[in-house]
Amino acid sequence: MQEKRFVKVRADFTLDGRVVPLKFRTEDGPAFVIDRIVDIRPAPSLKSGGQGMRYTCRVGDRMLFLFHDRTHWFVESVDQA
Repeated sequence: MQEKRFVKVRADFTLDGRVVPLKFRTEDGPAFVIDRIVDIRPAPSLKSGGQGMRYTCRVGDRMLFLFHDRTHWFVESVDQA
């Protein structure tokens, strides 16, 4: 099982109550701008455990999962087949 990589997230909160993440970064790392959110759904993290709202995001040429589990945000990469 992979270790969760907790991240700081900058997000917009819409008038209808949705949370839209815009960018994220690790504690001491660079910021990554989210180019596109492909999907949003409640889902478990199969690689690192836990569950929450899963945002499938495109960041540059990579796809990744950004999870929000009520109090924390964390990322895991999407395996490219």
